[in-house]
Amino acid sequence: MAVAKPIQIRFERYNGDVGIAPAKPPEVLAPGERTALVERATKLLRERDAVLVAHYYVHPDLQDLAQATGGTVSDSLEMARFGHEHKAGTVVVAGVRFMGETAKILNPEKRVLMPDLQAECSLDLATPADQFSAFCDAHPDRVVVVYANTSAAVKARSDWMVTSSIAEKIVAHLHHQGKKILWAPDKYLGDYVQRVTGADMLMWNAACVVHEEFKALQIEEMKLKHPGAKVLVHPESPRAVIALADAVGSTTGIIQAAERLGAKEYIVATDGGIIHQMRKRLPGVTFIEAPTAGKGATCQSCAHCPWMAMNGLHNLIETLEGKPGHEVFVDAETGRKAKLPIERMLEFAKKNLPQMKGSGDA
Repeated sequence: MAVAKPIQIRFERYNGDVGIAPAKPPEVLAPGERTALVERATKLLRERDAVLVAHYYVHPDLQDLAQATGGTVSDSLEMARFGHEHKAGTVVVAGVRFMGETAKILNPEKRVLMPDLQAECSLDLATPADQFSAFCDAHPDRVVVVYANTSAAVKARSDWMVTSSIAEKIVAHLHHQGKKILWAPDKYLGDYVQRVTGADMLMWNAACVVHEEFKALQIEEMKLKHPGAKVLVHPESPRAVIALADAVGSTTGIIQAAERLGAKEYIVATDGGIIHQMRKRLPGVTFIEAPTAGKGATCQSCAHCPWMAMNGLHNLIETLEGKPGHEVFVDAETGRKAKLPIERMLEFAKKNLPQMKGSGDA
């Protein structure tokens, strides 16, 4: 059983400094090991009264397992909905840490587990709660809207939480009420929402290490090689990349756009993990990962989140077997405060969005 070496990921802090955080990929599967591990994990999920909630960006093994066992593969909005509404006493979140925290905030009575609690997010890391709170205090006239990719403490300081699938609608709603927005943390998503809605938005400074690496020039070159391909872009990407898009959307929105546009080829500018579900839904269609580096350059993420990659079958089984260090805990008072902006979003979604189900939702 091989063990992958840890890597160090650079990310930009809110003040422009460079931060470094480790990412440890899961153990590499030995030949012929997968079937036995999937069977073991399936048995443990059933015995532990647990449901697996997986993000589109995690390894296909976990996506397929979630679907096969009554869980879900979805974006962060649907992960929040699904874990909140499912009857299982234990929710296992295959994703990054803020997703596990969100599940715990919404379900304080449930046990919430994660394969690796050190699976971070550059947006979360770049938004420390104390500095963010001071930023909010300096602008008391603004409604605080935070992206899901933040800690429980940052959510507790906010008025609204949003995901990429609903950010535009919530900000437009607040804008129509005459509200001014304090937005955090993703500067590219914030820029996109501001341009679409016309809202008065004061931005925090942070970016996703995956989406920030997409390059417009290289996508244009790829379009020349694939002239019939449509370009699908996540709004965490830089403005020049978004300008090339045939459709801009959340992970679920990108899948729906591929189904709607009817092309034979797509260039996909988001984490490559999503392509597994796209191929399952649209067999015979070609999906191409958008380039993340120019000629002679190197990339950190190469269109795959290094922290999402920390989720695997081995550490999922360790989690379900009860190995210490996998349970998510959130301070009760912090959780109570953080639940308010999340529930505000979910209530808004019920009234203003169609039910945007992920793959495998019951």
